[in-house]
Amino acid sequence: MKRIPWEIIFALLAGVGLGLIYSWVISPLRVIDASPVALRADFKEDYRSAIAAAYAANRNLPRAQARLALLKDPDPVEALNAQAQRMKGSTDSFQQADQVVALALALHENADNLPTSIPATEMVNGIEVTFTATIPPPPPDAPIFLTETQLPLETQPTLIASTPRPTATPVPTLGAPFTLTGQENICDTNLPDGLLQVIILNSNRRQMAGVKIIITWDGGEEQFFSGLKPELGNGYADYIMLPNIAYTVQLAVGSDVARGLTTPTCQSQNEETFFGGIKLTFQQP
Repeated sequence: MKRIPWEIIFALLAGVGLGLIYSWVISPLRVIDASPVALRADFKEDYRSAIAAAYAANRNLPRAQARLALLKDPDPVEALNAQAQRMKGSTDSFQQADQVVALALALHENADNLPTSIPATEMVNGIEVTFTATIPPPPPDAPIFLTETQLPLETQPTLIASTPRPTATPVPTLGAPFTLTGQENICDTNLPDGLLQVIILNSNRRQMAGVKIIITWDGGEEQFFSGLKPELGNGYADYIMLPNIAYTVQLAVGSDVARGLTTPTCQSQNEETFFGGIKLTFQQP
C-alpha cells in the first residue's frame, strides 16, 4: 500500500496559511489615489452627500457637476434622487436628504446650460495632483432669495415627489464644537508645497464628511469641505497655502481656532530647502 505524503501536504497547508496571514494581516493591500468610481456603494453616497453640502453653501453648480462626473453614474440626477429617497426612508438627516434633492433639481433644470468640466491631473513631485477650476463665490453682501416651486410630476419623471424645503443652514448639523487635538508640520518632498491637511473626527474618532472649514488670512477668506476626496478619508480635506502668509482655520462657531499657520521651511536629504505643509486634526469631545 502506497504511503500518503503527509509531510508534503502539511508543508503546502502551512505555506498557504502563512501567505494568507502575510497578505491579510501583516501587509494587506492598500489602495491609494483611487478614482471615486471605484468606491463602495455606501462611500459613493457619502461622496454625493458631501458634494450636495458644498453646493448648498456656495451654489457652484459647475463644480458640483464636475465632481459628480468622477462617479461616472449613467444618470447623475437619477442617482441623486434614488439616494435621497433612501435617506428619507432611513434614520439619516432630512436636511442632508433635502440638500441632495436640491442638487438633483439644479442639475435637471440646468442640464442644457452647464459646461462639461473634468478636473485636470498633473504630476507634481512624482505624484498625481488633481486641480478643479474654481468659480469665485458671490460677494458676501449679495442678497439670497429662497423660493419654492411646485413642479408637475408628469413633466418631471426623474424627480421624486417631494420639493426641497428652503433652509437657512446649508451644512450638516455639527453637534458639539470641535477641539483642535493635533497640529504638526509635514516635511515630505512627495507632497505639494504648502499643503494644509485637515482631518475631522467625531467623538467616536470616526471621520466626518460634509463639514465646512473656514480659512482666512489678511484680506481674504475661503471655505472648503471635508469628504471630497473619499479615497483619502471621509473626514479629509486639504488646501494649498502660499508662502509668507499667516492663515487662520476654524470649523464652526465655538470650535477651537488654529491661528498663525504659515508654510514651514524644510530641508531635503540633498540639503535643498523647500516649503512643507501642516496637518490639523479636529475632534468633537
